[in-house]
Parts: sequence; structure tokens; C-alpha cells
Amino acid sequence: MKALLQRVTRASVTVDGKVLGQIGPGFVILLGVAAEDSEKDADYLVDKIVNLRVFNDEEGKFNLSALQVKAGLLVISQFTLLADARKGRRPNFTSAALPDRAEALYNYFIDKVIESGLKVERGSFGAHMLVEILNDGPVTIMLDSKDKLPT
Repeated sequence: MKALLQRVTRASVTVDGKVLGQIGPGFVILLGVAAEDSEKDADYLVDKIVNLRVFNDEEGKFNLSALQVKAGLLVISQFTLLADARKGRRPNFTSAALPDRAEALYNYFIDKVIESGLKVERGSFGAHMLVEILNDGPVTIMLDSKDKLPT
């Protein structure tokens, strides 16, 4: 499972001219689900994201987590994070989970983030979305659940 985090001052997602979700300061999370992903991958990323210290303290240093600053989270499904463009000119998406499985893990991920107590907004799975992002910093970080260290 891959999550591209963008620290934002505000963001929104619109489908068919209707705003589905919007947040103030926090993260836009573009979430890609791979075919072999499980709930353990989602659990790992949720814990990593809500505790990642990339928000500024009073001295301007990355010392505060999303939990500490009560960040908003806007979670957008993004199968294109699983693109393989090594061969040819058209990306291959065969490593992405099939839609039913991907949507189930996307919803599981959101449920777990909600359990953290943070404000969570979402896009519409599988829809064409317009995502407005005011990137703060800019701070953009790629996380991959396959990169976790063994415990």
C-alpha cells in the first residue's frame, strides 16, 4: 500500500461540481492499494501517518505530528500510485488491487484513521475527482507499507 502525503494549509475534493470533502491544515493522502495488500499494510500506514512529525513547532522545526496539531486528513483513492512505467509509453497497473478489494481496504484505512480522533474527509472511490491542494512547504512524502522494518 502506498500513501503520498502532502502537507496542506487547505484542500478539497469535488465530484460532478459538488464538494465532497474539505479540510484546513493537515494532510492530503493519496492512497494506492496493491493486489497483495492487507489490513496489516493499512494499519502500518495509519500509525505512521498520524504520528509522523512533519508539522512545525514554535521554532519552525518538524517536531509535531498530525495527532498533536489535530490535523485534518483528506483521503483520496489513487490507483495510479501503483503505475509501472518502466516499459513502453503506457503505464501498467497490474500490481493494483482489483476495485472491490481496493475499495474495501481504502474504507478500512479511513475507518482506522477515524479511530485516531482526527477529522477525516474522503473522495469518492473510483470517481473522476478534482482535488484542490494548497501544499504547505511544500512538504510531500511517499510512504510504502512494503518499506516497513521488521519488528
